[in-house]
Amino acid sequence: MAVYQIDYDLRKQRNYQALYDRLKSYSAWCRPLESTWVIETTQTASQVRDYLKGAIDPDDGILVTRLSGEAAWANLRDGASRALKDLLERRAA
Repeated sequence: MAVYQIDYDLRKQRNYQALYDRLKSYSAWCRPLESTWVIETTQTASQVRDYLKGAIDPDDGILVTRLSGEAAWANLRDGASRALKDLLERRAA
């Protein structure tokens, strides 16, 4: 499975719930920062982007980046450090 970082910028209407629902539909996910999620999936980056685009407006931005397993962070949201570490460890295994 691949691990992807999802970054987004909802510009006008900011309908977050539809996007959150799609992100939470992945079997493993965490939300380390306000506009950043990390998910685990068998999908490609393009497939993830296309799936999430269905929940955002045409002028909203989205970036899907595959993670290699190496990462560093500080001051993440509560519980995100452990969840992110778990996702990256599974990716490295």
